Amino acid sequence: MTPTKDHRLFLLAAAVLTVVGWQFEYGRYALYPLTLLATYAHEMGHGLTALLMGADFERLLMYPDGSGLAYWKGDLGRIARGLVAAGGLVGPSVAGVIVLSLSRRVERARWVLSGLGILMLATVLFFARGWFAPLFLSLVALGVLAVARAFPARGAPFLLQLIGVQLCLAVFRDVGYMFSEGGIIDGVAQRSDSAAIADALFLPYWFWGGLTAAVSFGLLALGLLVALKRPRTTPVPA
Repeated sequence: MTPTKDHRLFLLAAAVLTVVGWQFEYGRYALYPLTLLATYAHEMGHGLTALLMGADFERLLMYPDGSGLAYWKGDLGRIARGLVAAGGLVGPSVAGVIVLSLSRRVERARWVLSGLGILMLATVLFFARGWFAPLFLSLVALGVLAVARAFPARGAPFLLQLIGVQLCLAVFRDVGYMFSEGGIIDGVAQRSDSAAIADALFLPYWFWGGLTAAVSFGLLALGLLVALKRPRTTPVPA
């Protein structure tokens, strides 16, 4: 799919509106489905990173207010614990870059959308607990699989690019929390991911919050550059 100027402007506008909207209460209500998608990506980032580090990913919880938790257990060293904490912040952005880089061709975009739907269904089967996470993920997964099969040719790559942008922006769902030491989730005091990285490694939490924000913006820029670059034109012989 060859991206048009309007296409590029729409994706950039969607990115700006998402980041700004998430910082206000009414904006979070308006972006509620995207907030839940960001929560899922964030918690899966923790869980999958824990698995990669050799720990057990026990369960994923999501709540109607947009919050979530990923439970894991394992005897990990300080660096591995820091990476698991960072996985929820940077992991979605890494996934977003991969998704954006695979979005240019229609058939490939359909396959990637199908893969995302299957991943969500696998999450429901193996990790999601409670009532809200399985319900939300099942509905979204079925919708994504239907879109992958039935959307018009230009629709699948464009939808995949929107998802990729949202994955890259998941870290900005709650900037205040990211630059804090923690908060209350489901009635329980929780250390923020930035504070958890600082506890495991070194330097203050605000440094890690700023670093993960900068990395996520950089990954978003890289993904958009790859997804929206103009195709090379081959000169026609005279």
